[in-house]
Amino acid sequence: MGERSAGDARTAEGAAEIGRRVLRLRTERGFTQRQLAEPAYTAAYVSTLESGKVRPSEAALRHLAERLGVSYEELTTGRDPRDAIRLRAGLTDARKALATGDAEEAAGRFQELMAEAERLGLRDERATALVGLGDCVLETGELTAARAHYEAAERLLADEPLPRRVPAIRGRAVVHFLSGELRYSCYLLESAIDELNASGLHDPNALLLLYTAAIAPYMDMGAHARAARSAELALALAPSVDDPGLIARMHRGVARTLIAEGRTAEADASLAKAQELYEQLRIHTDLAHCHWMRGYVHAQDGNLERAERELRIARDMLASKRAALYTVQVEVELADVLRRRGRTAEAEALLLPLLRRPPAGGADSADGEHSPGGSAAGEVAADGEGSADGSAPGGPAADEVGAEGGIAEGGIAGLTAEHGAVHAGGAHRLLGLIAEERGDARTAEEHYRAALALLERTGAAGDLADLCRLLGDLLRRGGRVEAAMDAYRRGLGHRAAPGTTTLGPAPAEPPGV
Repeated sequence: MGERSAGDARTAEGAAEIGRRVLRLRTERGFTQRQLAEPAYTAAYVSTLESGKVRPSEAALRHLAERLGVSYEELTTGRDPRDAIRLRAGLTDARKALATGDAEEAAGRFQELMAEAERLGLRDERATALVGLGDCVLETGELTAARAHYEAAERLLADEPLPRRVPAIRGRAVVHFLSGELRYSCYLLESAIDELNASGLHDPNALLLLYTAAIAPYMDMGAHARAARSAELALALAPSVDDPGLIARMHRGVARTLIAEGRTAEADASLAKAQELYEQLRIHTDLAHCHWMRGYVHAQDGNLERAERELRIARDMLASKRAALYTVQVEVELADVLRRRGRTAEAEALLLPLLRRPPAGGADSADGEHSPGGSAAGEVAADGEGSADGSAPGGPAADEVGAEGGIAEGGIAGLTAEHGAVHAGGAHRLLGLIAEERGDARTAEEHYRAALALLERTGAAGDLADLCRLLGDLLRRGGRVEAAMDAYRRGLGHRAAPGTTTLGPAPAEPPGV
């Protein structure tokens, strides 16, 4: 510990507190003041120090610590360094519990560890526990609580280097993404990326985490070029990262950009790599996301039977983990596949309860990836006409954790404007298509307008353009030509330059990448 750190410790504890600690330890060991002081100091000096009348130097404290058989840190702060080691081991175990078991059980462990870290004055360990708690409640669907935990962690680490704060920043960005605040999510991530690169804090782990998390909001805003560049930069950073969980998350994010480019075989290969890593690490929620995204890939390729199978696996895995919002988002994707297979009654039966159930508190996500190839409200093809088959290409709504409200007894949380807004729009879009197919134009229009109201606040440009096209076509067929023209013009406004009207300059890139 350097001179400045020693000064901080002495200031925090005070000369009197250190003096009392030296007296207690000396008495416990049966030393006289002379025995403790020699050969470097005098008994009088130790007496003065024990009475709190002198502020000991670092050299004196190190001498006394060695004679007393304790560490310098324990003498200056009163904390046993083994406490920090024990807490860090506990935090690792809690993280494993979140990955492989029940989020609520893991949250209980993180809560206990956070309280102990606070009692011992271990700030870093307390911040780590707060991020863990945020991840837990994000997985169970409590967005408001998750944001509060991440913000508290950031405040605790305000004086720490930015790489230390990145997990909390990424968690907060995911909360905003799932709340439908796409632009603010991008702002948080881009600001952190800029600061890391501009200040020379080239931390590969932190940058990989941020670039991967940025892919989802970029894609949903229609900023596909930025999403693709983030994927390229993440791939370039990967060889410098030794965390397999981060690498798996990166492969999931990269798959989203490949799907959007129509490179489904490569996307499936990237997902296979992620799935293999998650299976090795036994990370169940993220493994479910891989099944989710692979279901989406199969749906895009027209292999609806395999798509349904993968999506049902994902839904069951997420439901067993009580990942509330993730579960209902998968059900929106599954309903789209069922509709395309001609099973519209089943699709409608899945969708309607999702929109009727109010959330108990807020929204969902986990390791920060989201819809792989566009959002659930429907991807727009290169010509602006949307998916050829009219499907709702959403895919997983988060590579990070969460869903506010959680799974209550007897049901799971629903979709609202603040609780999975993009997939809520997707559900209304699908219900509109189903209503059109059975000739109920009035109900179809109601669902399309509800979807537009949900998505306009998110800035999901491609989805909005596609919905305006569907609404315009419906109105035109009903003879309401002027209203149809208004809908088309509204859609062109969203489609004109996806992502470019709401985002500033692209963030700085790492040197040499």
